[in-house]
Amino acid sequence: MISEFVQKGTELGETTTEALADEKSLSIIKLIMQGGLGGQLIILVLTILLAVGLYIYFERFFAIKAASKPNRKFMNSIKENVSEGKLDAAKMMCAQVNTPVSRLIEKGISRIGKPLDDISTAIENAGKLEIYKLERNVSILATIAGAAPMIGFLGTVIGMIVAIHEIATGGGQIDIKQLSDGLYTAMTTTVAGLIVGIVAYITYNHLVNKTNKVIYEMEAKAVEFLDLLNEPI
Repeated sequence: MISEFVQKGTELGETTTEALADEKSLSIIKLIMQGGLGGQLIILVLTILLAVGLYIYFERFFAIKAASKPNRKFMNSIKENVSEGKLDAAKMMCAQVNTPVSRLIEKGISRIGKPLDDISTAIENAGKLEIYKLERNVSILATIAGAAPMIGFLGTVIGMIVAIHEIATGGGQIDIKQLSDGLYTAMTTTVAGLIVGIVAYITYNHLVNKTNKVIYEMEAKAVEFLDLLNEPI
């Protein structure tokens, strides 16, 4: 009988522990729902910013990846065609490759016969346009990286105001439910803002790094093309 009593006590203790664990466990959705209308609106804004940031990242990532496709035979073929005076064939090859580098070279080929300074200026202007295309919308990621934590901290301030208001107006009877709602708003919005800001910051720097690699490649090929035009015939 003693063993049965101990076993029943153990089972009762386990059941009580599980019940307490269930009561204390709190899902993210439940935290957001208990954060009040202000917290929910801020979480919604941060969710939209996260979605926009991820869309821009993946769209730019694949665009930059396509722009940086290596083509080792490209410049050799361009040199050969230009040296032989086959400018139309060189232009056709640039159109087929269709990368920022090929568009710069095509711009230079179309200016062959003019002074070298004019060719260099034309390539430089075309390069600025290509860089603008590569960096399109990337600055939005930087804005999200800076704005998201600030929006999260705004939720923190709102939550603390709600909590302090409940303490001030409650007198000796503080409504724990209302007080906890304010604290939930403060904590959940801060965490959400930091998460969105960190994601946007990392993705922004990754895109900047990949864009710089393409820019360096463009500069190297442009110099190589101008050196080709400087070679004695």
